[in-house]
Amino acid sequence: MKAKQLADMDPHLRDARTRGIPFLGSGAVFPVPTDVIEIKPFPIPGHWPRAFGLDVGWNRTAALWGALDQSSDILYLYDEHYVAEENPNTHANAIIGYGIKSSYRAKWIPGVIDPAARGRAQADGQRLIEDYQALGLDIEAALSRTTDSAVHEVWLRLSSGRLKAFSTLQFFFKEYLLYRRDKNGKIIENKSRPDHLMDCLKFLVVSGLARIRPVPYEKKAEEWGDPYANSANSWMSA
Repeated sequence: MKAKQLADMDPHLRDARTRGIPFLGSGAVFPVPTDVIEIKPFPIPGHWPRAFGLDVGWNRTAALWGALDQSSDILYLYDEHYVAEENPNTHANAIIGYGIKSSYRAKWIPGVIDPAARGRAQADGQRLIEDYQALGLDIEAALSRTTDSAVHEVWLRLSSGRLKAFSTLQFFFKEYLLYRRDKNGKIIENKSRPDHLMDCLKFLVVSGLARIRPVPYEKKAEEWGDPYANSANSWMSA
């Protein structure tokens, strides 16, 4: 019971709650070494559902894709988009994988975004979602969560080994290492410590997993057979 309670407790609060040591809070938000979550890329099975989190801004627009192995409940982060000072059309084309035949980035992959991110008013956030929907993204608003609540949900996955990231996600790991708390326990937010992909991660874990979809199955012509032939594969044969 004690082990379970410790696993569910944010690491920066453990000493304060179990040993009475005053909480200072400085240090990594996610104190799990990168070599624990970093894995070599592998082909993602088509039946693993996937989604992405999106964080939009002029200085940086970021997206983070994840695929869920439902048999183990492990979320694998497999791709990232990290581009500055571009128009929404450019970002949308990159996110839907325009001109690339792949199931890793595609128009059918659903996404989530926080309409209130970066201090936006609710109306501005809704217009932003509608703009990206018009550009072809299957995007919806993420569920409202406090920062600490969202961080806690991510931590539960990290601490139980249910979150892994491909080693190719260079910007993700850079932000992961810079994502820290100050001496008062507040997450540091400034230009020297970007957190765009960390926000994407929180959106994905909190809301994206409710929207995940596997690769759509499309029958090929040869599977249907010749409709005018009396064969086992023909829909006329029945």
